[in-house]
Amino acid sequence: MPGSPDPGTARLPRAVVAVPPHLREQFFTPQVWQELERAAELTVLDHHTDRAAVTAALPGARALITSWGTPRLSEELLDAADRLELVAHTGSAVAPYVTEEVFRRGILVTQAGDAMARPVAEVALAFTLTLLHRIHRFDHALHNGADWNEAGQAPPRHEIHGSPIGVIGASRTGRAYIALARALGARVGVSDPYLSEADARELGVERVPLDMLLSRSRIVAVHAPVTEETHRMIGAAQLTLMPDGAGLVNTARSWLVDEDALLAELATGRLDAAIDVFDTEPLPTDHPFRSLPNVLLTPHQAAGTTECRQQLGASAVDEVLRLFSGRPPLHAVTVDALARLH
Repeated sequence: MPGSPDPGTARLPRAVVAVPPHLREQFFTPQVWQELERAAELTVLDHHTDRAAVTAALPGARALITSWGTPRLSEELLDAADRLELVAHTGSAVAPYVTEEVFRRGILVTQAGDAMARPVAEVALAFTLTLLHRIHRFDHALHNGADWNEAGQAPPRHEIHGSPIGVIGASRTGRAYIALARALGARVGVSDPYLSEADARELGVERVPLDMLLSRSRIVAVHAPVTEETHRMIGAAQLTLMPDGAGLVNTARSWLVDEDALLAELATGRLDAAIDVFDTEPLPTDHPFRSLPNVLLTPHQAAGTTECRQQLGASAVDEVLRLFSGRPPLHAVTVDALARLH
C-alpha cells in the first residue's frame, strides 16, 4: 500500500541524532551515514538545543547521539527516554550533557575524544615551533608595517632538537604531543601526579615537579584535564618561574590558566604564548591579547580538521552499531567522567 512503512524498516531499533545540519555534514561521511540508516530508524533533530524537541524525540529510542549544545539529560528528559540504552557523544567531555542519573539508570555513555588527541597535539607542536622560532613576532611586525630591519628583531630563537620542553598532563593529547616533540629531538619533562615511573620510561620522558618543570622549560605545553584541582593551576606565581623568553602553549582549556595573570606577564614582553582557548569565547574584538606581538591566537580550532570531525562522527555511529548488534562499547565512560567539568 502506498505510503505504508516498510515492514523491515519498522522493525529497526530507533536512534535520535541530536546534531545540527552543519555538524552532521562535517561528522558523518555519506558511507557512515548510510551504515547508520541501514541499522536504525532515525529521528534527526536540526534544532538540537531545543529541549522540547529532544524530549519529544526520546520515547522509544534506544540510542541518542549528542553534540555540543545538546540539552543536559535531566530526570525530566530521562523520564521521556523510556527505552534509552546509549548516549554516544561526538565530543570528549560528557559532563555538560549527562548526569549521575543517566548512570544510575544503567544507560551506557560513550565519547569520541580519542579522535581529538592527534590533531590537537599537532597544533600544539605547530605552536611550539612557532614560539621557538618567533614566527608570530615576525608575522605581526610585517602585517603592521614595520621596517624590514625592525621586523627582523626578535628574542633569541631556538630549534626544537635538544630544547627542554615541559608538558603538564600526560593525557591522551599530552601523550600524542610528547611523541611528536620527541620525534623531533626535544628533551621532554612531564608534570603529572598520576604518571608512574614505568609509564614515564615508556614515554621516554622525565617526571618533574611542576615548579621545576616551569623553571627549566623553553616551552611549556598544557594538556592537563579539567577538574576542580586543576582550576587556574598556572597563575602569577607559576608564570614568574618561567625563564625569560620562554613560551606557554595552551590548546587544552582556559580553565587551567589564570588568564589575567597570563595577560599581565605577556604585556611585559618577557614571555611568549600561543593560545587556542579563552575564558570568554568568542574572544572580544578589543581584548588585549589581540594587540600583543608576542602572542599567537587561534579561535578554539585545534581539533577542527576534516579528518578529526569525520572520526568523531564515525566513532559515535560505531558505538550505536555495536549496541544494536549486541557488542560492548569501545569508548564507554563511567560516572567518574563527570568530574571533568568541560
